[in-house]
Amino acid sequence: MSIKQRRYKLHADFEKVYRFLQETYDPITLNSYLLPQFFEYAHTHPLFDHKLTHRFGLWEDNGVLCGVACYEMKMGEAFLSVKPGYDMLLPELLDWAKNELSLVEDGEKELAVWVTDKEIAKQALLEKDGFQCVHSHAVTTFSYDKPFLDSKLPEGFSLIALSDENNPSKIHDCLWKGFEHDGPPDNNPDWALQMQSGSRFAPELTTIVKAPDGEYACLAGMWFDEQNTYAYLEPLATVPEYRRMGLATIALMESMKRTKLLGATYCFGGVGEFYTAIGFKLVCNRELWEKEW
Repeated sequence: MSIKQRRYKLHADFEKVYRFLQETYDPITLNSYLLPQFFEYAHTHPLFDHKLTHRFGLWEDNGVLCGVACYEMKMGEAFLSVKPGYDMLLPELLDWAKNELSLVEDGEKELAVWVTDKEIAKQALLEKDGFQCVHSHAVTTFSYDKPFLDSKLPEGFSLIALSDENNPSKIHDCLWKGFEHDGPPDNNPDWALQMQSGSRFAPELTTIVKAPDGEYACLAGMWFDEQNTYAYLEPLATVPEYRRMGLATIALMESMKRTKLLGATYCFGGVGEFYTAIGFKLVCNRELWEKEW
């Protein structure tokens, strides 16, 4: 082995890291849930800190990527990902994350590292280094072996694909209200357009429920991994006044049906009773390990 370490170059290395995450995907450990679609979605999110991505670390063996240390949205959190057979690099990745990705305030550092409960080696490494598990939540999937729920839209509502109608202002309003941001929507359609800027973003897989007044009541964004044959849901939001009407279930099922036609065999969902109630099953737990020093 001839392993060299260097910093991430945002424009030059994105595709290389995406392919690495796709090729090293493990359906058991989920690679800390650092899915390639998750990586791309984060890069197109308005809250993503593009200015500090040079703090990501890359490890290459004779020019082939074998390790990545990065954050999701901003400093203070980290993912440690290595190619199978390169677990010996994990302590080095953790040291890099502690030095480069930690939050620093008044001379004190803080770092949180995401893993899944199937990653025994990472858990042991973090515990040995003084990290403690401070949070855990479920990762769920819906198997396409089971039938999709068949629900009827309330009268006056309609179902469309983003490829058929794409109104950035209405999308922004739906996501702003659906995720319960403070205050009224700021009428900034650029947020929605930026979130559609990923090279693999597929508007035909995103489903929108239109309310009788023409506004967007619910949106289910969907991504597809053709190599690993799964679908990835991100985001799913329903405007509060339209909740408990079955809209999210209908939109999600429609998007999943479209990915099944492309070859997907299951879909990743989210956290909470909503997902388990409509047929998603627990596959593992995400854990957040934290340390201050």
